[in-house]
Amino acid sequence: MPGLFILATFAAMAAFDTNWIFHIKNEEEFRHGALQIFNHQAKHNPVYSAFCHHLETDLQNIQAIEDIPFLPIQFFRSHKVITGKQEHSVVFSSSGTTGTTPSQHLVSDITIYEQSYSRCFENFYGSPSEYCILALLPSYLEREGSSLIYMVRDLIDRSGHPDSGFYLKDLNALKKKLSALEQQQVKTLLIGVSFALLDLVVGFPFQLKHTVVMETGGMKGRRKEMVRKELHQILEQSLGVTAIHSEYGMTELLSQAYSKGKGRFWCPPWMKVLSREPEDPLSLQKPGRTGGLNVIDLANIHSCSFIATQDLGKVYDDGSFEVLGRFDHAEIRGCNLMVI
Repeated sequence: MPGLFILATFAAMAAFDTNWIFHIKNEEEFRHGALQIFNHQAKHNPVYSAFCHHLETDLQNIQAIEDIPFLPIQFFRSHKVITGKQEHSVVFSSSGTTGTTPSQHLVSDITIYEQSYSRCFENFYGSPSEYCILALLPSYLEREGSSLIYMVRDLIDRSGHPDSGFYLKDLNALKKKLSALEQQQVKTLLIGVSFALLDLVVGFPFQLKHTVVMETGGMKGRRKEMVRKELHQILEQSLGVTAIHSEYGMTELLSQAYSKGKGRFWCPPWMKVLSREPEDPLSLQKPGRTGGLNVIDLANIHSCSFIATQDLGKVYDDGSFEVLGRFDHAEIRGCNLMVI
């Protein structure tokens, strides 16, 4: 019964028990959980509380998730976004670009992240032990503090397959490994950053029938930027697969959305994506229109669960979404409200 879930949520919030987040079953439970987390973070997250104050948010009038203010993601670059008085145990950081300050996500309880990505992966793909997992993530592997590397390393360990592992620059070795696994008909997951997957297929066409190919986005200045549809067409033809899967995640989130093809992403039950007006970033818009993407990630219970990203996309009536680009140089309205 929803009432019992709500009572359990109140009790869990008081005791900082986060297990309820990963037992959300429907939209009503998600909405009630999100409102409870909002009330908690609006009071106990100094940065988010100040942001709501500057927006003159009447906390008593927030009765729906559509009324909740979304914190511009840039605050993770300039402020310590943390809820409560717990000390952080892990710091995840973004790669950033030249001349910019990287984002930092201060994680108080790493087990929440581990639960989030584990349950999410299993929801979409089953147990990691069913796969040989090959990771081609050079730009992430070459730096410290990547949340993606933390997740993939754990999935590789849980895979248990002797050939699972990371590949940095030896693409020939990876090609040979993929070919051998295909011949053995081993169920394989190849997860890679976009530019590295494009490097992999140069001059070496595949016909992968037992491999899921998943891109994590990002050219990182290594190649010309291209839209996801163009990227997927090139990879599908070169790898001999009918669909390219995608992972949507970022330093500032502890949850991921996945696409099994055509660029449509789906969230786990504790995560939701909404669309905001391009010209009025503090206002949400109806599904089907292009706008900025706002993310509710309940796993961010110890930082901020309500984030206005710099991604441009569309949200659909069925809850799925696609990413069309970025507001690369646009400041989300509200950032200039707080200069500390």
